[in-house]
Amino acid sequence: MFKIIRVNMSDLSIKTEDIPEAYQGLGGRGLTSAVVANEVDPTCSPIGPNNKLVFAPGLLGGTNCANSGRISVGAKSPLTGGIKESNSGGQAGGYLSRLGIAAIIIEGMAEEGKLYKLYVGKDKQELSAADDLKGLGNYATVDKLKRAFGDKAGFVSIGQAGEMKLPAASVAFTDREVRPTRHAGRGGLGAVMGSKGLKAIVIDPAEGELAPLVDKEAFKAAAKRFAKALQDHPVTSQGLTNYGTDILINIINEAGALPTRNFSSGRFETADKVGGESLNKITVERKGNPTRGCMSGCIIRCSGDYLDKNGDFLSKWPEYETVWAWGPNCEIDDLDAIARMDRACDDFGLDTIETGNAIAVAMEGGVKPFGDVAGAEELLAEIGKGSPLGRLLGSGAGAVGKAFGVRRVPVVKNQALPAYDPRAVKGVGVTYATSTMGADHTAGYAVATNIMNVGGSLDPLKPEGQVELSKGLQVATAAIDTAGLCLFVAFPVMDMPDALIAIVDMLNAKYGLSMTADDVTALGQKVLQIERDFNARAGFTAADDRLPEFFCQEKLPPHDVVFDVPDEELDTVFKF
Repeated sequence: MFKIIRVNMSDLSIKTEDIPEAYQGLGGRGLTSAVVANEVDPTCSPIGPNNKLVFAPGLLGGTNCANSGRISVGAKSPLTGGIKESNSGGQAGGYLSRLGIAAIIIEGMAEEGKLYKLYVGKDKQELSAADDLKGLGNYATVDKLKRAFGDKAGFVSIGQAGEMKLPAASVAFTDREVRPTRHAGRGGLGAVMGSKGLKAIVIDPAEGELAPLVDKEAFKAAAKRFAKALQDHPVTSQGLTNYGTDILINIINEAGALPTRNFSSGRFETADKVGGESLNKITVERKGNPTRGCMSGCIIRCSGDYLDKNGDFLSKWPEYETVWAWGPNCEIDDLDAIARMDRACDDFGLDTIETGNAIAVAMEGGVKPFGDVAGAEELLAEIGKGSPLGRLLGSGAGAVGKAFGVRRVPVVKNQALPAYDPRAVKGVGVTYATSTMGADHTAGYAVATNIMNVGGSLDPLKPEGQVELSKGLQVATAAIDTAGLCLFVAFPVMDMPDALIAIVDMLNAKYGLSMTADDVTALGQKVLQIERDFNARAGFTAADDRLPEFFCQEKLPPHDVVFDVPDEELDTVFKF
């Protein structure tokens, strides 16, 4: 049933093909990484004709499994120069699965100055000119597409940042309310989409149907057990549901690991003003919806609607990493301002983590003072305009640090660090340093065990055991991303043995397999090995699996600790 759609932007041709043997048994991240590794020259220009952009829902997509509608986007990254999988919620993953599409592969490059949109339906795929969308942000783009294709479709688009091919550009996906609020943010994949001359993808779910199941009853029983695990675990049924991911602000601040003023401190004096509790309180007071799923089938519902002071929709609930990037990292404690900047990033098509870090580094470089709300918004607006300063800021924290002579530049493989200081959460520091993706907390979320005591407990301030923790989580995450599951399902999986068994049982029931938990581990390892091989061929070495030296030399208040996991241990992460 499932097919691959190949779109060649050079000659505007579209082909449908069966899934080749090399890609059998893969979905989501596993499939995007396999295609990139097999079909893309690791030394090519990320924004040239030889890169490929791959969209793939996961192995459990198109089913009634809870939280299984994620989508992976893959390419060679314009930001890191290595392989990249960026993951998003929204409706696209579920729609593609129900249409029987395992992947869309975008190849070649359109004629200079030409811009196109791609329509994907049950039995029809078509490219057409998108000149009327040129220069528009994601919100205006989606509004135009809705008028043309209706509000039952799912839309994938880039904003001005993607058209300008900026290394911090994201790919936007519409949510259940058909708003471009969900993003494959990391690694600049919006720039790859822009380089292809592809402004938008329209996914028409009409006539789509649930994916076929070899054993329907077994799948139904396993899916019920999995949903129960999500509903029973306190993180996925209470914390995230009531306060969103922003619940972490006060938790990480208390742990002394909340990067503040460009990673110069682990605590922000007014963190509570931007924490999840305040976010919920403001939302309820303004009569907004504080509990919303970003995709169909979500039972965690960690998102919400952020309304402005007039009660009008401003943005979806800003994620914890977004609140941190524009908040404590820039010394800003105004949730209204942070929501405005989140909306602007969604509209321009920018990764909030990379861009917030870029602004914080610029502040350290003297461009604006820390705490300058108007200044931060002004700098963000420059990116949307495409001014020389804006283009520099949209090139990421690494570029900004070089331009302004800043020594404390928090990047690994040129990708900016997220919202946990690796000196005070050393397990996630190992993930940042060694991940195939560049600094990425989602690649191996050791915060769960280091801080939240999920899956056991490991002292976040001590180096012992951190490599093994990160290693296991990176393997598990690669498998979860391949299945197309929301990363947050890891919380019950780490604490409740039957949650993992239920996932294995669903895969077996859907495909008629006889996998074990060990096979799922082997799948995760296979994906990581594919990615590591690509990066090695692109020129990456052990020297790229390191944190910037200031993390190893500058003590972080309040615990006055450095990152001290030995290099020799870091080099063992991928020795399976």
